Amino acid sequence: MDFNYTPEQQQFKDALRRFIDKDYTFEHRNKIVHSDKGVSDEAWATLTELGMTALPVPEEQGGFNGSAVDMLVVMQELGRGLVVEPYFATILGAQFLKLAGGQEALLEQVAGGELKLAAALGEKQARHDLADIVTTAKANGDGYVINGTKTVVIHGGQADKLIVSARTGGNQRDTSGISLFVVPADATGVSRRDYRTLDCQRAADITFDNVQVQPSALLGKEGAGWDILDAAADYGAALLCAEAVGAMDALNAATLEYLKTRQQFGVPIGKFQVLQHRMAEMFMQTEQARSMATLAAVKVESADVAERRRTVSAAKARVGQAMKYVGQQAVQLHGGMGVTNELPSAHHFKRLTMIELTLGDTDHHLARFAAQPGFKDAA
Repeated sequence: MDFNYTPEQQQFKDALRRFIDKDYTFEHRNKIVHSDKGVSDEAWATLTELGMTALPVPEEQGGFNGSAVDMLVVMQELGRGLVVEPYFATILGAQFLKLAGGQEALLEQVAGGELKLAAALGEKQARHDLADIVTTAKANGDGYVINGTKTVVIHGGQADKLIVSARTGGNQRDTSGISLFVVPADATGVSRRDYRTLDCQRAADITFDNVQVQPSALLGKEGAGWDILDAAADYGAALLCAEAVGAMDALNAATLEYLKTRQQFGVPIGKFQVLQHRMAEMFMQTEQARSMATLAAVKVESADVAERRRTVSAAKARVGQAMKYVGQQAVQLHGGMGVTNELPSAHHFKRLTMIELTLGDTDHHLARFAAQPGFKDAA
């Protein structure tokens, strides 16, 4: 199999890397993180100019119709550069719109960088089970009334519109009876508590108090939103795997450079064989994660649902194991400096920690993988 980038993918990669290296340095990122907004309008405009917001959008809506493999290239660079803009949240939201269909106008706005989205899916009692929903949407003559609370909504405070999962039927953990809605973030009854997360990204807890939405806010069919939700979450997990690989690449490079310059007993500590072995293992862990992230990107858009679930969960679990090993080793090899906010390495490790907890951790995906059809027979 040819793992080389196409000319177009290489062009996107190079353009994004130049932007990050020149205008999104670690020092500039820190200023953005500690600003009132926590994100940069200028950086978002640049991402739009580079075509990043248009990349996954269909050509009919002004996009480039990029595949998940194309997105893998972009997410790796964003992971390497510790970008804190609401890109992942918007692209994940756009995937819901694409899968549901009939949302051409909103997708055009996403492609043009005019619309930021966030997926309000998780609830405090649910942990990683996206079907565990107590938020309700009750039909009335004017559409639906939504009540409930969504927690740790990534870039929920920066979004213009929210993709909200709510229960229109069924029991709390049923996959049937789930509906999806596009809700304006400034709608009457929506309140957002925005905060900075461990990795210096932004998230929000969002409460819906008798929020009235029009019938047109419904994505897909009432009560049949699980398939869209499940597929979009897998797409998001695949993107996170790619971002994690970029962050691990940066950690490996920074750790190797540190071992070359830090001296003990008159020689660089990189001369010590035991540390060379650990660096080699970090490299191998990253390469295994890269292979799985690539496989997930190839299979996440497969029409075979079981294959998609199996591959994405295998990737998220394997990448999760690699993130833990590479992050912990990088911190230890840096010594006390490895946990200080002055070094990008500490922030890469924090970002990897948050990726592990987003859209299902390692244990969740191992269990999901084992639950797929054929696993017990193969074992």
